[in-house]
Amino acid sequence: MTSETKHAFLTSLERTHGRQLRRYLAARLRNAAADVSDLSQEVYLRLLRIERVDTIRNPQAYLFTVASHVLHQHGLRRAATPESVEVMDVLSDLQSLSNTDPAMQIELEQRFEALGNELLQHSPKAYATLLLHRCDGVPLHEIATRFGISYAMVKRYLSKALIFCQQRLEATEQGGS
Repeated sequence: MTSETKHAFLTSLERTHGRQLRRYLAARLRNAAADVSDLSQEVYLRLLRIERVDTIRNPQAYLFTVASHVLHQHGLRRAATPESVEVMDVLSDLQSLSNTDPAMQIELEQRFEALGNELLQHSPKAYATLLLHRCDGVPLHEIATRFGISYAMVKRYLSKALIFCQQRLEATEQGGS
C-alpha cells in the first residue's frame, strides 16, 4: 500500500468524520479543550500505522473503535497521574502557622528554604517548574517549550512538586521531619 493511498484514506476520513470524532472525544473528556486535538491526532496516527487500509470494510466504525481505544488508554494514564494540589492552599497553610512575630517569620523562611532544597534534591524539574510557574508567573506551555517537553509532562512536574510540598508540610505538622 502506498503512502499516497493512506494519505487519501485519512484525508477522506478526516473530512467526512473529523468533526464527529472531535465531538465524540469532547463528550467523553473532562478537559476537552486541552485533550481533544491531542487524542484525535493519536487516533489518526494509529490509523496511519495500518498496513492495508483498503481491507477496512467500515471506515467510520473502525475510526470510532480506534478512538474508543485511545480514550481508554488516556483514562488509564490519567488515573495513574497523581492528583493535583493547589499551591495556594499549601502556602496559606504555611502562612497560617506564622504570626507577626519576627522569629516565627524567620523560622517560616527557613522552612521554605529547606522545603525548596528537599524538592530540588527530590526532583530538579519539579522544583524548576514550581518556581517558574508560581514565583515567576511563566505559563505552563512556555515552560514546556523551555524544557523541550510536552505540556502534560509540565503539568505532571507541577503536580509532583505540589504533592511533595504538601506531604512534607503534613509530616512537619504531625511532628515528623
